[in-house]
Amino acid sequence: MTTLTATAAKVPNFVNGRWVESRSKEWRDVINPASGEVIASVPMSDEAEVLAAIQAAQAAFPAWRRTPAEDRIQPLFKLKMLLEEHIDDLARTITQENGKTFTEAKAEFRRAIENVEVACGIPMMMQGYNLEDVARGIDEFMIRQPLGVVAAITAFNFPGMIPFWFSALRHRLRKHAHRQTV
Repeated sequence: MTTLTATAAKVPNFVNGRWVESRSKEWRDVINPASGEVIASVPMSDEAEVLAAIQAAQAAFPAWRRTPAEDRIQPLFKLKMLLEEHIDDLARTITQENGKTFTEAKAEFRRAIENVEVACGIPMMMQGYNLEDVARGIDEFMIRQPLGVVAAITAFNFPGMIPFWFSALRHRLRKHAHRQTV
């Protein structure tokens, strides 16, 4: 088995809409399980790099939160189009990194695209509800709002699909109950 550590791509971090070289001294190899070949190296980012990414996301959130749903879904439509355009390349990457068959990896990305399609329905899904008299003198209403910055540690066995359960659309459900005077 020949490894390509010297020529394997060093993958930078993606923070605040741009690729950023990591200052990490520790890197992990991404190995093709079929050949043992090192296909890339990823940084084991330190706390400062992780906090910088979190702070960038938190700084971007208020403007995103105030963005109308119709505008918010436009990047999702573009994401769907890009996933469809590059599905074969993405499936090959999953095959290389994970060892899945190409057919299985492509089906996994088809499911990821379906998750994005569901997220494109945000204008309808954001609708809440109002229930009068849930209990004596209590009305209840629900509104859906973006939660904020989140992180997800996902399973290795579906690396193309599971992240889209978390990233494409996550809205917080808030129930508010208030007493009314009768």
